[in-house]
Amino acid sequence: MLTLRYSPASPYARKIRIAAGLLGLSSRLDIVAADAADPTDSLRRQNPLGKIPTLILEDGSALYDSRVIAEYLDHLAGGGRLISVDPSARFTALRLQALGDGVNDAALLIRYENFSRPERLRYDEAIAHQQGKIDRALDSLDAAPPAGQVDIGHIAVACALGYLDLRFAGAWREKHPRLGAWLEKFARAVPAFEATKA
Repeated sequence: MLTLRYSPASPYARKIRIAAGLLGLSSRLDIVAADAADPTDSLRRQNPLGKIPTLILEDGSALYDSRVIAEYLDHLAGGGRLISVDPSARFTALRLQALGDGVNDAALLIRYENFSRPERLRYDEAIAHQQGKIDRALDSLDAAPPAGQVDIGHIAVACALGYLDLRFAGAWREKHPRLGAWLEKFARAVPAFEATKA
C-alpha cells in the first residue's frame, strides 16, 4: 500500500488524488492527513521540506513534490496515460502543469501574505506581483483553454482554478468565461474533481 500525505485544501494533493483516480490507482493509496505546520508531524521525517503531497512507497522511501509523484503514478499504471511519451503531447502537458502549479504557487503566497501576516506587515507590492502572474496565466488559458484528452496538464489547471474558487471566491470567473466553461466541462468528465473538493 502507498501512503499519500495530504491536506484536503492542497491543490497539489488534489492533483495527485485525481490522477490516481484516473489511473485506477485510488485503491492502492492510503490517504493520510498531514499538518505541515506541526513540527511533531511525521511529515518532516518523511519529507525534509515538510511539504505536501508526499508519497510514501511500500519500501518506506518517499517521493515529493506533486510533479514527481504524478510521474511515478503514471509509470506505475503502465506509462503514457497522463504524461504522454509522444514529445509534442508530453511537453504540452508538462507546460500546462507548470502553468497550473505556478498559479497555485502565486495564490498560496497571496493567501499567506493576507492571512498569516499581521495587516501592518503585509506587503502590497508583493501581493500585486503574484496577482499579476495569476492574471496573465488566466488570460492565456482563457484565450486557449486546454484541449484534447485529459492529461496531467488539464488536471493541474483544473486544480488551480478550484483553489482560486476555494480561497478567492471564484473572482476569476467573471473575466474568464471560456475558462469557466472549460472547467465545468472538465468537472463533468472527471468526477474525481468534485469528489476531491475541500
